[in-house]
Amino acid sequence: MIKGAIFDLDGTLLDSMSIWDTIGDDYLRSLGIEPKENLTETFKTFTLEQSAEYYRTHYGVALSAAEIIDGVKAMIGDFYRDTVQLKKGAREFLQGLYQNGVKMCVATVTDKHLVEAALTRLNILSCFTDIFTTAEIGCGKSSPQIYRTALAHLGTDKSETLVFEDAYHALMTAKNDGFPVAAVYDGHEPRQAEMKANCDYYITDFTTVQI
Repeated sequence: MIKGAIFDLDGTLLDSMSIWDTIGDDYLRSLGIEPKENLTETFKTFTLEQSAEYYRTHYGVALSAAEIIDGVKAMIGDFYRDTVQLKKGAREFLQGLYQNGVKMCVATVTDKHLVEAALTRLNILSCFTDIFTTAEIGCGKSSPQIYRTALAHLGTDKSETLVFEDAYHALMTAKNDGFPVAAVYDGHEPRQAEMKANCDYYITDFTTVQI
């Protein structure tokens, strides 16, 4: 039995990746403008700032880039506060770990106030002792620093602390730093064969997990 667990949020615990499939179109439609293209594909490699400028130059949006960014962020915030749901079986799985004394925290790229809002609404915030974000740590998940910080907080041995991730690059960052890793299936990660080949546990559905 593990003694500690570090959970990614989006695509791992929360069924939230779908918002990125529609947010570009949804924002434009909120302004009464119909997209002329697949904006998800167009924005695939764009930063939020680049996306905002694209709205201005290609769709004639008469707002500043900062105003557009604020509008997009407001829609994302509403999604986390009001709509996003847990992955199937995640609540029961977390509650089971909690009842067995496993220390748990979150390591995510999502803003902390949105994480807290979503987990509070979903009644699982109390399962976690803290939330760590890449913004606070100062580096993304290509660096193991967020996992190391979370581990130090939990106070558990690395060999007994399982990292749960749905993204291949993040999974490999933790694995290469010596953590045991659990790959959580999400349809937005195309490298499932590589996930299976490199993980200690592969989770397609939290209702069937045995750790």
